[in-house]
Amino acid sequence: MLAIRLPSDIEERLEALAKATGRTKTYYAREAILEHLEDLEDIYLAEQTLEQLRRGEETTHSLDDVEQDLGLAN
Repeated sequence: MLAIRLPSDIEERLEALAKATGRTKTYYAREAILEHLEDLEDIYLAEQTLEQLRRGEETTHSLDDVEQDLGLAN
């Protein structure tokens, strides 16, 4: 269960959308969260990886090196 407070202008927009489409405000709140949750998870993972790179705990490889290792270089 999740309860959130929204600014009145967003609440009004959400209410208008729900009325216009016959869906609930909860439906649209859930859809918005699901739409952006994966992006937020990707950002968090990228930030973690960047920090690991900065600490020297991760390494990078150039495309040329990867192609060479896989025997794909021309």
